[in-house]
Amino acid sequence: MTNLTFTPNTPLVAPSLLSADFANLQHALATVQGAGADWIHLDVMDGHFVPNLTFGPPVIAALRPHTTLPLDVHLMVTNPDEHLAEYRKAGADILTVHAEACTHLHRTLCRIRELGAKAGVSLNPATPLSAIEHVLDQLDLILIMSVNPGFGGQSFIPQSLEKLKQAKALVGNRPIYVEVDGGITPTNAADVRAAGGQVLVAGNAVFKAADMALAIMGLRG
Repeated sequence: MTNLTFTPNTPLVAPSLLSADFANLQHALATVQGAGADWIHLDVMDGHFVPNLTFGPPVIAALRPHTTLPLDVHLMVTNPDEHLAEYRKAGADILTVHAEACTHLHRTLCRIRELGAKAGVSLNPATPLSAIEHVLDQLDLILIMSVNPGFGGQSFIPQSLEKLKQAKALVGNRPIYVEVDGGITPTNAADVRAAGGQVLVAGNAVFKAADMALAIMGLRG
């Protein structure tokens, strides 16, 4: 596994390859790593849990040898338990599942850790934090969705800031990353960080920027 030492006071930027040029992902990966990205975020969509299709284990396996950065794999899929092993084998360092998609969330998180990956849970905008109160000790990451999942380029939902504050309070002193995904830009990044977001996922804000390095610096603050 890529080194993922918990650094609670260091903001991290995880560019989402969903906004990259799918015809040249290796180049996009090299460019964003060179620009100072901390993690690489991979949005896996199945066309069922969310209304879109992206990429699966073969693409992730093909990218894995071309970066030393942690691969942060966000499974927006129905029945994620059926796919955990293959995504871990493909090279995922972090496997994040949706609370809404897991019948037995505790079991799923334990399985992710058994596979040697960091375990994350994502919450859609309408899903309360109470959904994860009883699995905190099985978590390495909480992903707060600040848009409804399924598409890139959406606008940040303002109520997400209060949810972030509550998530940070819920985590307390536990070594759990609080990640935020959806509509993150240099304009709202400071508010997101102040509310408790430690890992900022950004797609268009990085890949559509004239200068990726400056964009990442702006997000990190």
